[in-house]
Amino acid sequence: MQVYCSKQHANNGSNRFCTHCGEPLPLAVGQVVDNRYRIIRQLGQGGFGRTYVAEDRNQSHQICVLKEFAPQVQQQQDLQKAKELFEREANVLKKLQHPQIPRFHASLQVKIGSKDFFLLAQDYVDGDNYSQLLEQRQSQGKTFSEEEVITLLRQILPVLSYIHSLDVVHRDISPDNLILRRSDNLPVLIDFGGVKQLPASQGFWFTKLAVNNTLLGKKGYAPEEQLRQGKVFVNSDLYSLAVTALVLLTGKEPQKLYDSYQGLWYWGKEINVSAKLESVLKKMLAYKPSDRYETADKVLRDLPLATATKAPTAYVTKLKTMIVAPGGRRANTLVSKVRNKTQLITKTIPLPGWLRPFAVSLGGTALVVLTGAGTWAVVNAVITSVSSIKVPSISLPQIPQIPNPLSKPGSNKNTNNTQVLSRRQQLEIPEVFFTQMVDNLFYTKKPELQGRSLTSKSEDGGLRDEWYSIAGDLLDKIEQADLSTVTRRNLGNYSQKDYDIWRQEARSGQLGDYTINQLNKDTYQKFDRLFPGQERGKLNQKTYGQIWYAIAAEQVSKVKSGK
Repeated sequence: MQVYCSKQHANNGSNRFCTHCGEPLPLAVGQVVDNRYRIIRQLGQGGFGRTYVAEDRNQSHQICVLKEFAPQVQQQQDLQKAKELFEREANVLKKLQHPQIPRFHASLQVKIGSKDFFLLAQDYVDGDNYSQLLEQRQSQGKTFSEEEVITLLRQILPVLSYIHSLDVVHRDISPDNLILRRSDNLPVLIDFGGVKQLPASQGFWFTKLAVNNTLLGKKGYAPEEQLRQGKVFVNSDLYSLAVTALVLLTGKEPQKLYDSYQGLWYWGKEINVSAKLESVLKKMLAYKPSDRYETADKVLRDLPLATATKAPTAYVTKLKTMIVAPGGRRANTLVSKVRNKTQLITKTIPLPGWLRPFAVSLGGTALVVLTGAGTWAVVNAVITSVSSIKVPSISLPQIPQIPNPLSKPGSNKNTNNTQVLSRRQQLEIPEVFFTQMVDNLFYTKKPELQGRSLTSKSEDGGLRDEWYSIAGDLLDKIEQADLSTVTRRNLGNYSQKDYDIWRQEARSGQLGDYTINQLNKDTYQKFDRLFPGQERGKLNQKTYGQIWYAIAAEQVSKVKSGK
């Protein structure tokens, strides 16, 4: 088994550090840390470390989030200072007792190989971060309404008031670090890892885990005094929160909303809000800290009332983030629970005329089951109805069907959830894509379950087993497709742009004598062998269509390499 560092250097699975650049490699699934925390899977990676879902074997197999801080320092005095600051901040985190902040469990220092690692254990949060919620809105041509943003501000400002009263400044507020918790539709402030509290004056808080060396705070969200001078005040958090509000309102990153040369926000151009809200946000965004609101409570007093207080609705059902993670907009979800039933608005994926459209017809919402030594946390995730797009059928020359080798009886092994999660992770198949694909197959096979939620009760055990059996079969088919690691990693991200590139390369002779028609034929020959009976031209863009693209991408790669 190979594992990869953030720079995509391949390493033997037994290595702890990259043999090319020395970067710490992810902890292995199943590895037990400090004789207590069993790693279930990696959730994400950010500028200061990685985040894992782990089972606390000392607490009745409780599931928690384990955050790794791996400082890249050379001098022993720097490591000692990092340890002191980490422990000091862990003590601060212990004091944070607020219902909208993940509960702190423990801090620990462990030696893995020849290096020291610092870890924090905290509650996991079941919900979607606001970056994901915004992406869902944008996929439907929408953003957050002013009323929703005002509601968010009113719900999160008291949390800032609380932490500021304890002389704690978050320093990294952004849509990534706010999660809409499913249980009560309240925003939760996450990412209180110890390194996030390190002072900017300490040189060792740079890290090589990120693609670029990263200072504390995201560019565009953090105010100038924080990024340039390393100084922070309580109203530095207010600045970041205001930027977050603008991003949710406009759907654009901060750099698109701000003229860095003149130091002006594009009010009335890119940013259009009511005069009252604009006045409040402008004061929160003042360049000089002394010109901003002094406290979160003063912002609350000036903030207009929201005419509607509906919680954000997920327009597209997919696997979401529920982690306390160091950055990473694409961090994966372990537990996802959907309370409100939603209807998926479908659309076609652009493809060549004879192949389009891939109609979206998700058969169900993301269903994820998290276990640890017999502990089930089962997702209630259902879509009651799916709207579909009627497209004209297109007559095409049929490629002779090849018998499906996967239709032969296989072993009767009981593929449990841990095995499925481990296999998917080893194959490096994106979890969002994989879960949607399994849901599609599951609900297509059992349409009578539309509107029926699975539970952790014994009577649903058979259905859970069947879902995982389908997941195991899908993994078998993806393995049969003989895709490279790079191709598998990109499942869920393919689009018409990829096909257009291949077509242009074929036309320009970059693929030799290989034509786009031959690519289509070869791709369908392999695809039909794996998934017989799928109607051409109507492949689901989120599931089957992605596999079609992946097979095509693999074929193009082989042609280019001369294999």
